[in-house]
Amino acid sequence: RPTGAWGRRRWSCGCSKPSGRPTCTSPSAASTPGEVRENGERVGFEVVTLDGRSGPLASSRIRSPESVRWPTVGKYKVDVASLESLALPELQVKEDTDLFIIDEVGKMELFSPAFFPAVMRVMESNIPVLATIPLPRYGRDIPGVARLRNHPGADVFTLNTGNRDTMRESIYNQLSRLMQKR
Repeated sequence: RPTGAWGRRRWSCGCSKPSGRPTCTSPSAASTPGEVRENGERVGFEVVTLDGRSGPLASSRIRSPESVRWPTVGKYKVDVASLESLALPELQVKEDTDLFIIDEVGKMELFSPAFFPAVMRVMESNIPVLATIPLPRYGRDIPGVARLRNHPGADVFTLNTGNRDTMRESIYNQLSRLMQKR
């Protein structure tokens, strides 16, 4: 059974395999299930599990006493507690898991001190992983993302609007091969 992840936004896609993981990267469609929009304007992101549970990830509209101490990415305040309450239980390595799907491992998610170690445990398991990571911006990479991109066994696919439809089959075939090996 697949387990994991949440929709959030943009860039990338990755697959990980036992002893030689694939991972991919891409700018994708303009709107994803994890975006929160009001009057056509993006005002935040939410954590969405594959079984449909959701909670806030980040918001430009939050104004609560506790949010004053939350980390910020651009105009968004990141709700680390919400991310951890939904994402961390989904990132537990279990015998009945056939595939992990993680969208995305980015700057907001990495504010959680528990998130990256959980992702690394998944990457080190023998369970295939399909994950998204952001492309480096302005020549700078996020250290945790760079570790995933350079992970031994990671295959990175850089997607864009011109190649994403043709790459879909390649990524699907790679994941199918990995899942058959299990």
